Amino acid sequence: MPPFSPTLRAAVERAMTARLGRAWRAAQVRDLEDRASHPAAVLTDGVTAVFAKFSAAPDGRAQFEAELSGLRLLAERAGVHTPTPLDLLEAEGGALLLLEALPEVARGPAEWRDLGRALARIHAVTGDTCGLPTANYFGPLPQDNTPLPDWPTFYAERRVRANLRRAVDTGHVPPNLQREVERLIARLPELAGPPAWPCLLHGDAQQNNFVSTPTGTVVIDPAVHYGHPEYDLALLDYFAPVPPDVWAGYREVRPTAPGFAARRDLWRIGPWLAVVAVDGPAWLGQLEAALARFA
Repeated sequence: MPPFSPTLRAAVERAMTARLGRAWRAAQVRDLEDRASHPAAVLTDGVTAVFAKFSAAPDGRAQFEAELSGLRLLAERAGVHTPTPLDLLEAEGGALLLLEALPEVARGPAEWRDLGRALARIHAVTGDTCGLPTANYFGPLPQDNTPLPDWPTFYAERRVRANLRRAVDTGHVPPNLQREVERLIARLPELAGPPAWPCLLHGDAQQNNFVSTPTGTVVIDPAVHYGHPEYDLALLDYFAPVPPDVWAGYREVRPTAPGFAARRDLWRIGPWLAVVAVDGPAWLGQLEAALARFA
């Protein structure tokens, strides 16, 4: 199926016509498949633009509902900017989520610093325990947030062990690597560094989940829960480097703990296992390199 078939385009047009109370027809469709884990596009009639993404997964609607819930939580508790939701509907045997289209700008030093400040404002919100009363999703994977009393235990059980099971079930993780992960889980209390009071996390804070606009940073695609701020910080440059301006902006609002640089790859092991489970063995090298730092 093409990212946005005529049927999906027509569904967006009907939804926007109903919302605006006027005829709305997509004069232009810009495909964003290379930037999203779902088929996605920006559609515009020349006046009003909408971001749309589609999921054919059996739980696609639940994924989008969890995303909207996470965006509301971030906006209400941290005061960060999030996109305005427009509609969530069924289309072409799946779920279609419509959000306001964001006017992106190229990132310079000011935009990178603002991204860091936005993440720090999220982390300024504290909680009583690690986790969240509700489950959500990390990409397409269900994410169990059942609270646990401390971060090493929560990270070990809810992130590393859970994603290890998924990755092993795909057949992409050889037995020796599985044993390495199990040994790391046993050592997490000694590796985790100074205790940190649980704070609100974006949960999937790679840099592409922050959009720079003329009016500031907008936060998208969260996987929210409470936990260690270093988990988010480790994911900022997970796929690509970020400039020092990001860290400077973050530290304008709150400090980072001593030793974070040495722990960064520790907090990437759970996410690398998730990526291996979804995308396959092409990412095993990153997982192996991260594990080697704590052997």
